[in-house]
Amino acid sequence: LQKILILLQVTVSVVVGKTLMILFPEAMKRYILKMGEKSRMNQNPKFSYENWGPTFFSLKYLLFVLKVKWKRLEDEAFEGHPAPNTPVVTLGGEERHLLDFMADNRPLILNFGSCT
Repeated sequence: LQKILILLQVTVSVVVGKTLMILFPEAMKRYILKMGEKSRMNQNPKFSYENWGPTFFSLKYLLFVLKVKWKRLEDEAFEGHPAPNTPVVTLGGEERHLLDFMADNRPLILNFGSCT
């Protein structure tokens, strides 16, 4: 049910956005550039609006946003409920899922760190 609601929300957003880009291209360009300022996307000198602006509200955009939002559904954890089976990458580069590392009745311990 959540995936269907997300599909509807993102689809409507893309259809409205694409329609506005066709009807009001300059206003939408200003809007997208303002969004780029908030995310600091436009601070990269290698990117110009012509490179990434037209990709907004495209089919690729729709599919990417759906993929990200649906993935986030899997990552939600709630107290008293089973842990999410989040995808992880092994040191060997193999993609597995977190719960693949469970063994018998032993607890699974996650250790997060970084090297700089």
